[in-house]
Amino acid sequence: MADKLEVDLVVTKSQLLYVNRNDWVLILDKAKHLNFKKDEILIQEGKQPAMVFVVMDGRAKIRNRFGVTIARISPGEICGEMAFLENTHASASVVAEEAMVVYGVAWPILQDLFELYPHLASRFYRSLAVSLSRRLRGQISRIPGSGLKAT
Repeated sequence: MADKLEVDLVVTKSQLLYVNRNDWVLILDKAKHLNFKKDEILIQEGKQPAMVFVVMDGRAKIRNRFGVTIARISPGEICGEMAFLENTHASASVVAEEAMVVYGVAWPILQDLFELYPHLASRFYRSLAVSLSRRLRGQISRIPGSGLKAT
């Protein structure tokens, strides 16, 4: 079980806007505290991940199938959520750019929590929607002539 300091740290860093402190207590109670070394793969493109990860420390590169870095994630961000949402394979690889500390929650455990606590599910999915929307806007804003500003 995560202690109070760990929960406070996640609450402070998390970019999942609608997931509250009590939600994090429930999630972290079931999560695994994991460490990844530089260049270690968290998620492999084309394979179905077993977990959704919340980055606590360090950075990771998101690479397409050609090995091109298309994005980066840092503390407070989540990865593996797209495959989780669609129950499918990862669309890109996530590779530690430096040593990383993450919390990983297995898909079945997360789904069990959502069945037990429907309001947690609602807040989690709403947070993912906002997070994915912001990422998409950020990518679109990089396209010349898009007229969008990164948020």
